[in-house]
Amino acid sequence: MTGGVRAHFKALDDQQLMLQYIQPGLVGLIDGTLSTLAPIFAAALLAGSHAALFVGLATALGAGISMGLSEGLSDTGHQTGRGSAAIRGVVTGLMTAFGGSLHTLPFLIEDVHTALVVAVVVVACELLVISWIRKRFLFVSLRLSFLQVALGGIVIVAVGLALGTA
Repeated sequence: MTGGVRAHFKALDDQQLMLQYIQPGLVGLIDGTLSTLAPIFAAALLAGSHAALFVGLATALGAGISMGLSEGLSDTGHQTGRGSAAIRGVVTGLMTAFGGSLHTLPFLIEDVHTALVVAVVVVACELLVISWIRKRFLFVSLRLSFLQVALGGIVIVAVGLALGTA
């Protein structure tokens, strides 16, 4: 990290850090992790690992661009004090793409059943990280946070599995 970037973050108070970086990053990570599950799992069941890999990458990157634009264009930051719309958009977009890409990578494994098992383990790890971030910065209990995000993930995976076996 360069001195200028480090100085920028040190100059932010807790509220600014939360509104400009933590919250947009968390929104992106949650969206990227959850919104990409159904298309990836459906593609895996319908067409195999190769298709799931490319559907996952396309979904993660497309969602990252969409979420970045949504965050950046929905609020200038002046009215709400949330800081630079461009920075929030970039943070949200990058974290969305990151969250959607992690559980896509197991589909580099050719055997779709093995890839699905590995992807489920990766998703569980992602949900634990999201839960920890919510605990750390939003002061939500780890157990409640994991239950909330896991329930969302289970519902979304069920949709993907249902459509993938239709």
